[in-house]
Amino acid sequence: MVELKGITKRFPGVIANDDVYFSLNHQETHALLGENGAGKTTLMNILYGLYSPDAGKIIIEGKEVVIRSPRDAMALGIAMVHQHFELVPTLTVAENVALGLKSHREPLLELTKVADRISELSKTYDLKVDPHARIDQLSVGERQRAEIIKSLYRNPRVLILDEPTSVLSPPETEDLFGLLRSMNKEGRSVVFITHKLSEVMTVSDRVTVMRQGRVIANLVTSQTNPKELAEKMIGREVSLTTDGRGEPTGQVVLFVKDLCANNDKGGEGLKRVSLTLNAGEILGIAGVAGNGQRELAEALTGMRRATAGKVMLLGQDVTNATPRELIEKGVGYIPEDRKETGLIMEFTVAENLILELRNKSPFAVRLGSKGPRGWLDQKAVRGYAAQLMEEYSIVTPSVDVPTYTLSGGNLQRLLLAKVLARRPRVIIADQPTAGLDVAATEFIWNKLKEERQKGAGIILISSDLSEIMSLSDRIAVMYDGKIMGVLPAEGADVTKIGLMMGGESV
Repeated sequence: MVELKGITKRFPGVIANDDVYFSLNHQETHALLGENGAGKTTLMNILYGLYSPDAGKIIIEGKEVVIRSPRDAMALGIAMVHQHFELVPTLTVAENVALGLKSHREPLLELTKVADRISELSKTYDLKVDPHARIDQLSVGERQRAEIIKSLYRNPRVLILDEPTSVLSPPETEDLFGLLRSMNKEGRSVVFITHKLSEVMTVSDRVTVMRQGRVIANLVTSQTNPKELAEKMIGREVSLTTDGRGEPTGQVVLFVKDLCANNDKGGEGLKRVSLTLNAGEILGIAGVAGNGQRELAEALTGMRRATAGKVMLLGQDVTNATPRELIEKGVGYIPEDRKETGLIMEFTVAENLILELRNKSPFAVRLGSKGPRGWLDQKAVRGYAAQLMEEYSIVTPSVDVPTYTLSGGNLQRLLLAKVLARRPRVIIADQPTAGLDVAATEFIWNKLKEERQKGAGIILISSDLSEIMSLSDRIAVMYDGKIMGVLPAEGADVTKIGLMMGGESV
């Protein structure tokens, strides 16, 4: 179906793709596996027309083609679902889908027809999406479904999925895998960009492993195993183990009683949520995306106003305290969207690392002996940033480069460093490993376990049930803005948790 021959792509100081050969057969799901920064997305962006190769050929069904733009790619039957969503936040799902499509009523749009077709696709492929909802009112998981629907609407022959399961729950992931199998049977081909070994083994027919811009191996999935793939992908063995559970001290660091909050649509996002968090434990929040997890994280960090209920932090009532007040009192927040909420992408690495500390010593310099702090001590800022870069293995040429130049894994390490270096007593970690490769996931798991060992209480919100099961001491399951139940992680029944995630009382 597709052949990429000798593809090379250079950026300033980086060879993103180095003489890459890749092929995709008819009715095949081909996994493209590699760490963040291995060149996977760049290669597919070339096939989709977002980048032009510096060298090499693109061949579609035996014919060499030149793809100058996504419009050219779509005309050839190629669609792509991006990891970082290509959606207009202020438009509805239907309006986003309609962008770029011809209308029989031009210059008017056929939004009713588009919405009906979205509803039909949602039902056919079990991808729950409200065509009339605005994108900025949706959770990250719901936005992912909107992206997939947008691509399916165009009826592609080749579908490229870039880390599609990074924000999906296990049931949603299984539904997606079923969708891919159905697409293969319908005659379509799929490129599945991922770093998750279990997904490669489950869904793909073949796998191409990339490292540092080069193809390391091309394997038939049924003839390989996760251990071999991990070693080829990273160049060493990786261990994602629990290393035992935490040892809660018994001190309640966070107490939440009957907490209510609205969602962005004006409806009830949280419905009388109650929970406790102890020092030295990780409380996992499991649930399908869009069931109140985002509202809970934001209500606990001052980003969303509670309409009822109480939040107690270390014995103090902090209900509806501001983000600044909560930071001062020892709350750290790792939001699900590191680009929009966690970091300021136009700021330098160093500037991001001292965001919450910028008006404190030794970074802020006073204007006079008793005057306000007026400017930053750049030497102190750079020294602090350099220390954290080393401690958190943040790969970047300098602390002075803009943050938007960092890869996804390095962005998450930067966010983690910014939050954890302040030694918060309570940490709200929302999807902390979404979209990250095995090595970056291993690093973040270890950092969270270190903070638990130091006595922090951690609320871990994740759509990855295996992550919840591996790291948590207790698991709370959310559905429709409510806590369905809390159970010990040790010996937890996955089937029972799955039923609770679907709204069943068990």
